[in-house]
Amino acid sequence: MRLKQRPEDFQVTESWRFDPAPRGEWFVYVMDKQKLSTFDAVDRLCARTGVKHADVSYCGLKDKQGRTTQLVAVRGRPIEVQDSDLRLKPVGRTAEPLSAANTTSNRFAVTVRDLSAEDLARLPASVAEVQRLGVVNYFDSQRFGSLKHGQGFLVKELMRGEFELALRNYLARPSELDDTPDARVKAFWKENWGDWKRVPSIPGAERYDAIIRWLRKHPTDWLGAFLRTEPRWRGLQVFTYQSWLWNEGVKQYLRDVVGISRLSAIRYQAGTLLFPRSLDGAEADELRHRTFPLLAPGSKIEDPRVRAAALSVLAREGQNLDSLRVPGTEQIHFDPEVRPLLVFPGRLVVGEAREDELNRGRMRANVAFTLPPGAYATLVVKRLFHWTLEPGRKAPAPRPKAPRKATPEELHEQRRQTGFLARKRARRAARKG
Repeated sequence: MRLKQRPEDFQVTESWRFDPAPRGEWFVYVMDKQKLSTFDAVDRLCARTGVKHADVSYCGLKDKQGRTTQLVAVRGRPIEVQDSDLRLKPVGRTAEPLSAANTTSNRFAVTVRDLSAEDLARLPASVAEVQRLGVVNYFDSQRFGSLKHGQGFLVKELMRGEFELALRNYLARPSELDDTPDARVKAFWKENWGDWKRVPSIPGAERYDAIIRWLRKHPTDWLGAFLRTEPRWRGLQVFTYQSWLWNEGVKQYLRDVVGISRLSAIRYQAGTLLFPRSLDGAEADELRHRTFPLLAPGSKIEDPRVRAAALSVLAREGQNLDSLRVPGTEQIHFDPEVRPLLVFPGRLVVGEAREDELNRGRMRANVAFTLPPGAYATLVVKRLFHWTLEPGRKAPAPRPKAPRKATPEELHEQRRQTGFLARKRARRAARKG
C-alpha cells in the first residue's frame, strides 16, 4: 500500500462555521494549499503581506502531503495571495479569531495505490470491521515529524532543564531528509554555534532572527532564546509529547482490556499501534464511549484501568503527573484534556478498483469518508489495509524521484565539456569555407 504518491491523492475539505460580522476585525478566507503544512502556509502569508503571525488565526493544522482547504483569518486588513500552490478566497469577516471550535468536520478523498488482488479481496471484510468497531483514535506519524527529522521530543529536554540542548536541536540540527534552504540555515548555525554576530545569507534565515537577536544580548540565556520561538509552535512541541504518551497509554489499556491475542499491530513513525480485530458486545460498547486523557499535572483520572495504563507509561519515562512541567517558565505548559478512544468514519465509500498508472502491475482504489476535527484520515486507511503495515512485513521501497532538470548554465557546461560546442563551431566553419 502506498499513500500520497501525488498531492492530489490526498484531498481534505474542511467544513466550518463562524459568526459573520460585517465590521469584524478578522478577515476570513478559505485557504487552498498544496504540499504545504499550515505553518508553512502561514509563514508565507506573513512574509508576503507583512502581517504578523499573531494576527493570523486558523481552525486546525492540516497535513503538508496533499491538497487541503481550510479556514484562515487575518486581523486588521484584507490580504491577497494567489500562488499556484497557495490561494486565498475571501468569505467574510468575523469579530473573533478562529480556533478548532470553528471546524465541524473534515471530508477526505484518498487514493490508495500499489494494491494487489489479495489486498482488494480482503478490503470488504476490513470495511465491515471498521464500521462495526471503529478506529482507535491514535495520533499518526504526521504528529511526530520531530522524530523523523532526528530532533526527538524537544519538550523532554526542556523538562530536564537542558535548555541549550533543546535550542541546538531546534536551531542547529539539520535533517538529512530536508533539502530546503531551512536545512542550510540549521547547518550554518551548527557550524557557527555561539558566534551570534554572524549573519547567514540564506533564504529563510530571518525566521530565526528573534532568537539570534536575543542571544547576541544574552549569550547564555538558552531558555530566554527558546521563548523567542512562535508561541503556537512551542505549544505544538508540548502537544507532540502528550500525543505520544496518549498513544502509548491507549496501547497499554487495550492490552489490559482486550488482550494482546485479539489485537493487530501496524508500523508508524513512533513505533507500532494496536487495533482490536474482534470485540464482544460489552467490550465494543465500553470502548465506544471511552475517553483517554492527554496527561498534565492537573489530570483527574477516575477509571482505575485508564489510570493504571496512563501512569505506567509515565513510570517507564521516569516521570509522574507532577513532573510534566518546564522549570523556570509558565509560558510552556501541559494542559489536561480528554480524547475519544475510538472514532467512526462517516459516509465511508470505497470506489471501484482500477489499474495503478504509477505502479506497474498493481491496482489503486479511492476511499472517501468524513471525520471529526483532530482525527487522522491516514489511520483510517491504515486500519482498512492493516495487513500491509504489519511489523516484519517489508515496507514498499520509496518511489525514485525524477531527476532534477539541469539549468541552462549546467547544460552549456556539459556540452562544452563533451566537445559539443567545439564540433558545432567546426561545422559552421566548414559551411562558411
